[in-house]
Amino acid sequence: MIKKITETFRGADNRPTLLDATWMDNGAAKPIVIFSHGYKGYKDWGAWNLVADAFANAGFIFVKFNFSHNGGTVEQPIDFPDLEAFGQNNYSKELSDLGIVIDWCLNSEVIPDAEKKKEQIFLIGHSRGGGISVLKAAQDTRIKALVTWASVSDYAVRFPKGTAFDKWRETGVYYVKNGRTKQEMPHYFQFYEDFDKNRHQLDIRAAAESLDKPFLIIHGEEDMAVSPDEARALHRWNQQSKLLWIPGTGHTFGSRQPYHEQKMPEALQKVVVETIGFLRK
Repeated sequence: MIKKITETFRGADNRPTLLDATWMDNGAAKPIVIFSHGYKGYKDWGAWNLVADAFANAGFIFVKFNFSHNGGTVEQPIDFPDLEAFGQNNYSKELSDLGIVIDWCLNSEVIPDAEKKKEQIFLIGHSRGGGISVLKAAQDTRIKALVTWASVSDYAVRFPKGTAFDKWRETGVYYVKNGRTKQEMPHYFQFYEDFDKNRHQLDIRAAAESLDKPFLIIHGEEDMAVSPDEARALHRWNQQSKLLWIPGTGHTFGSRQPYHEQKMPEALQKVVVETIGFLRK
């Protein structure tokens, strides 16, 4: 029987947020997979719950979580009721959040120790969460394998440039419109200041080059949000990595929000099957 629990944990700045774990409750020890969502994302976006069920059925514990400053709250984890928190987010906070979730997976008694293979912790990251997962996998010896889905390869290039950057520094905030929710989502200048201060720790290229564990890169051939060139870069920087293209699909592999179907999109199903096969090895 599949079991799913949802828990509150304290992320960066001691801010409460949510995680959930899905697994087959049968007393057999299982590897732990931790999934990091992307920019303007959250753990229950699109078909991610169907993904969790698929991994549970395949014999994994699947843990996904909301980054502490993703704009959601414990009471309303879907979409972005707390834009102030969203504006205060940065890459260092997301990296810290992922570390806290790894600790939770190892130490929490909510999932019985008999169900866990603590020596087999794997990371999956989508989009911006892919970059966070690359960084953490390179830094943390507890991580035994890494899979990225439509991952970014460079955080520095994503900041405003030229006069737009100057205006951001002057006013302290710039806004990005969310096409689905129609919200004007703030990014405070602390976002750049934190990155600039922690460039070495947030260097995805350096992390990929130093990574000495199994690494699968999956990317849609028609991704318009994160260029396929970024997947090529990750693969070039880590010669031991495996690069898999998913033809005829874009950034979210056919998923969308809201997603009401009972089955994953075909492209996402292929992503999941390939990821499970890779992690089983």
